[in-house]
Amino acid sequence: MTSLPRASGDLLADRRADYAEMLFASGDHAAAAEIMLGALELAPAWVLGWFRLGEFHEAAGDMPAAAEAWRMALKLDPEDRTGAALKLELAGEVPASAAPPSAFVEELFDQYAGNFDASLVGKLAYRVPELLDEAIGRRGRGRFARAVDIGCGTGLMGERLRASADDLEGHDISAAMLKRAAARGCYDRLVKSDLQALDLAPGSADLVAAADVFMYLGALDGIVARVAKWLAPGGLFAFSVERHQGPEDFVLRPSRRYAHADAYLRRLLAASGFAVASFEAAAIRMDRGEPVEGLIVVAERPSGIGRR
Repeated sequence: MTSLPRASGDLLADRRADYAEMLFASGDHAAAAEIMLGALELAPAWVLGWFRLGEFHEAAGDMPAAAEAWRMALKLDPEDRTGAALKLELAGEVPASAAPPSAFVEELFDQYAGNFDASLVGKLAYRVPELLDEAIGRRGRGRFARAVDIGCGTGLMGERLRASADDLEGHDISAAMLKRAAARGCYDRLVKSDLQALDLAPGSADLVAAADVFMYLGALDGIVARVAKWLAPGGLFAFSVERHQGPEDFVLRPSRRYAHADAYLRRLLAASGFAVASFEAAAIRMDRGEPVEGLIVVAERPSGIGRR
């Protein structure tokens, strides 16, 4: 997928956009929006400019203008690499969605890959690979003939799994993330995959791990059912989510990440024949100086279930 250009390509428009960013950083959000609108009059096809204008209006408290800008970004880029539809959903302008646009997730992580590890581990105290590895270890399985790391990112989870996996496969939607994962040298195979469509051979894995992945999927009915199919009898499914403690099954947060409810996860796991081995709340990372509560879950496909 081709990434969106970060600049408009018009020198004067880009200078105005830079000035708008300076005003925004200083707290003058309304003035920043006005200057950015002037930049877009010179470069009306600049998708990221329209998306950023929406964020300026949002910060200034003008949600109708923000929604108009995000609609323009979506009109110019129907794939929605900016995730404008999610902003419209959060603003109450469109119905709730079951999943984010795949193009948005791919664009997000392609752009984030270069400083992913430093930002997530160094600055945000990201702990999911460590917590999942410990939870898997408590099952006392020793080794896994084939482990699959879905949404593998730069390979932080893969490094943890390598010691106990005879064969380790990683899947991710972002080519830039996969390049970083390959550099770690811990995977036997890496595959570019959209998890919303991914399918593997029935009974082909003994462990499926998803570290900090389901925050970018929303509804998990499909993926949980597919993982149950992929696992051999007795196989483990280890994953994390951000925890939602309201009545809804899952919600989209202002971060444009989904959070999931305990009861929803337990219901999905039971419906796909899983037995819950461990289900633990934990602080999984920091966000704006506050811990984000998540759930670290390990479920088992009972040995008595035959292959589908």
